Amino acid sequence: MDVIVIGGGLMGTAATFFLARRGVRVTLIERGRVGTGATVASFGNVRRTGRYLPQLPLAHRSRALWGEAERMLGRDVEFRATGHLRLVFDEKGREDMRRFIEAARPWDFEPEEIGQNELRVRFPGIGPDAIGASFAEKDGNGNPRLICPAFAAAAQKLGATILEEQEVLDVARTGSGFCVTTSTGHFEAEVLLNTAGAWGAKLAARFGETVPIEARGPQMGVTEPLPYRIAPVVGMWAAGRPNGYLRQVERGNIVFGGGAVRTHVDLERTRYATADPARLPGQLASLLPLLPALADVSVIRTWSGVEGYVADDLPVMGPSATMPGLYHAFGFCGHGFQLGPGVGDVMAELIATGRTETPIADFDIARFNGASTTVTAD
Repeated sequence: MDVIVIGGGLMGTAATFFLARRGVRVTLIERGRVGTGATVASFGNVRRTGRYLPQLPLAHRSRALWGEAERMLGRDVEFRATGHLRLVFDEKGREDMRRFIEAARPWDFEPEEIGQNELRVRFPGIGPDAIGASFAEKDGNGNPRLICPAFAAAAQKLGATILEEQEVLDVARTGSGFCVTTSTGHFEAEVLLNTAGAWGAKLAARFGETVPIEARGPQMGVTEPLPYRIAPVVGMWAAGRPNGYLRQVERGNIVFGGGAVRTHVDLERTRYATADPARLPGQLASLLPLLPALADVSVIRTWSGVEGYVADDLPVMGPSATMPGLYHAFGFCGHGFQLGPGVGDVMAELIATGRTETPIADFDIARFNGASTTVTAD
């Protein structure tokens, strides 16, 4: 094979698909089932508002791929361009919103500012105390439970090998590439792509690359069905408030997250994170400014997952600074869901051609080690 991908989350399955589409012989190795780590714990937000500005070219590339997902993958992954509505509750929040809108304009992104009266008319029942909002109409949401299996199945149809329930025991450099030893055998390839999520830093450390990362678990939940009336994803320009967010699926349930501190996860002891029911009342209270109707709704399920948070709140993405043939794409700090398809496409382009048209220099792993790598942007 040409490439081994370690980690079957959204970054790994997307990269496997795009590599296979380029004719690269690729094997993905996942120790559980694809999409059962950070991806399935995701809220499903496909948003560009509020992002680190140099990340916007990658986010734009990914948003275009979300729009093609059903045709490209042959199945509906429930991407809906319902818009992303972010509410403002005070003047500090409004300043933050306007500052972002102005700064994002040169990056080819300009959410619409909505005043208080227009907000009431266009989105009745949402944020009754809000004094305004931003609205990005082309963003939206997707289903975290569907996207990884869809990428994996489409990659298999193109000839990729998907290996699940394969614990990685060792990764070693060989004369011609890399040898990955799993619980069932040995696999060799010229190139290794590290998409191991919160565990990605442990793999990087095998090759002398240090990444300051912490594993944390978010708390997500879903309510009983309500009459469907909330189309966009709803969040807020926090400005000191708990940063809650929610969306309503077509079946009527309200999916929510934020408003609760992410818990530390000990990767040496577990591969899973669990939700804490004791924090649920406070979390729901933080969401009431967005949707007061939540005060009388039952929560039917809560969940969590393991996410990797890098110290500077930016992901690690690109070639290794110490080992030729090794590439990284991990540590997306809880906001990688929207980026996933674009990350997979960029990494496939970079591995197959040695360059990428999308700037990713700010995510170079060398920033932690005082080294330097070169990634050419067309």
